[in-house]
Amino acid sequence: MKMTGAQAIIESLKREQVQVVFGYPGGSVLTLYDELYKAKFPHILTGHEQGAVHAADGYARATGKAGVCFATSGPGVCNMVTGIATANMDSIPLVVISGQVATTLIGRDSFQEADISGITTPITKHNYLVKNVKDLPRVLREAFYIATTGRPGPVLVDVAKDVFDAEFDYEYPETVELRGYSGVYTGQAYDIDRTVAALEQAKRPVLLTGGGIILADMAAPLWDVVQKTQVPVITSLMGKGAVPDSYDAHLGMVGMHGSYAANMAVTKCDLLIAVGTRFDDRITGDVENFAPNAQIVHFDIDKVEINKIVHADISVNGDLRWSLPLFAEKVRQSDVDFAAQFADWRKEVLAMNEAHPFATRDLPDAVSPQKLFEAVNSRLGADDFVVTDVGQHQMWAAQFCDISKPRHFITSGGLGTMGYGLPAAMGAKLGCSGSTVLLFTGDGSIMMNCQEFATLHKYGVDVKVIVLHNSVLGMVNQWQRLFYGQHYSQSVIADNPDITAVSGAMGVPGRTVRKPEELAQGLDWLFAAEGAALLDVYIPADENVYPMVPGGKRLDEMVLRGEAQ
Repeated sequence: MKMTGAQAIIESLKREQVQVVFGYPGGSVLTLYDELYKAKFPHILTGHEQGAVHAADGYARATGKAGVCFATSGPGVCNMVTGIATANMDSIPLVVISGQVATTLIGRDSFQEADISGITTPITKHNYLVKNVKDLPRVLREAFYIATTGRPGPVLVDVAKDVFDAEFDYEYPETVELRGYSGVYTGQAYDIDRTVAALEQAKRPVLLTGGGIILADMAAPLWDVVQKTQVPVITSLMGKGAVPDSYDAHLGMVGMHGSYAANMAVTKCDLLIAVGTRFDDRITGDVENFAPNAQIVHFDIDKVEINKIVHADISVNGDLRWSLPLFAEKVRQSDVDFAAQFADWRKEVLAMNEAHPFATRDLPDAVSPQKLFEAVNSRLGADDFVVTDVGQHQMWAAQFCDISKPRHFITSGGLGTMGYGLPAAMGAKLGCSGSTVLLFTGDGSIMMNCQEFATLHKYGVDVKVIVLHNSVLGMVNQWQRLFYGQHYSQSVIADNPDITAVSGAMGVPGRTVRKPEELAQGLDWLFAAEGAALLDVYIPADENVYPMVPGGKRLDEMVLRGEAQ
């Protein structure tokens, strides 16, 4: 079938069952956008390219499918670099299709030319520069395959402008053959036998759940293991939702702002089974003294992650879609009464959790973050999604939000990208339209991509937004308060514009809550509002996130609220 390059891209997206594309047009992709127009292919025009890539990221995290976005050459796709890096750090499947200057102009510092393949090489799973139209079908087929198989990640397809116009005989390949890459990784069953034997010998085990479990859709077999063994569970930020927060021995997040019980459980345990996590420095603190008394088991699809930061006594290298069902089966077949064997340990960690729960100050004259999240929890259902921006509100959301399903807590983990939340929430809502999507953000974060309020309004995307408004860059301000002599250098943003006026000007109505007695009515209004809406909730500027493990310290050297004030 004769097609142009632009027609071939649209046809390939249909073959890959892509439901929506996020993007922003420009000179190098005009032919592509012309074909998009003719085909009436679903497209969301965001206010900025960074909004488009974060929206595609949020869509991917919520649905498990690859997110797709378009950008033009030079500044257009360069504006997506932060979003590509965000997806890469959290292993999110994206296909980014960008326009490049014409083949005859490449390498000549032409108008709006940037070597985006070179720029993104360290932050993509793979990337392509397409200069021959005949390569397009194969490249796009490979791009979706690479993005979604193995350890997922972003793939960039940079297409020279003249390739969009060139004609050729289109044929979409049915299979992918890549030398050195299969996308399927199985390991050694012997390593799982060793893990089960270690569990059978353990007295104080802990299960650390990472984001890999959610990406692989393997929460079900993991839950089988938890139910059979009644093992205490801790989670990374990205692993929140892999095991329901309602599980009684779920000790919450571990690490810098992890719970007292989670951090002490790691310090005291004799077996740590880490699944689908890469031992980020926010988790380990002083890595030399991480889990000092434990035998460590590490399940991960990527061999590069094994022994990269923490030495694994047993490594189970392979796709969790292979290893976790097999592990669950072998645990089920064990004759050991795990619940009885771990009973004393469970009693100890549950006592720690009860003695030192997550908590913020109880403030009679101001809205405390804890009271806000507790009030929201009572209004959220199991199918609803929580999305966050980055900062103090993100940590409080991780500490206090009750999440019962995987993919229902969406946040920027590895890169910690302020401005991620609003467009990501939009993408999540477009992927899962039947559920409420609630964004927690801060008055610093929301200003970074606030132009997407107009996108929510234009397309009628119903995202509920709660701003935790403290008039400071909260996490920066906290570090300055605790470690920089209260020198609040450039972290006070009390002169920001009225956020409800900003969102209102772009079609999203807002209300303000300043006193505790106004909170319930404000939340009732927000959740009952038709379409997108915003609630601007003022909280104290000097509220800190606790516990806190200072940089380079051991997890058991965490600072608790009473010790710091």
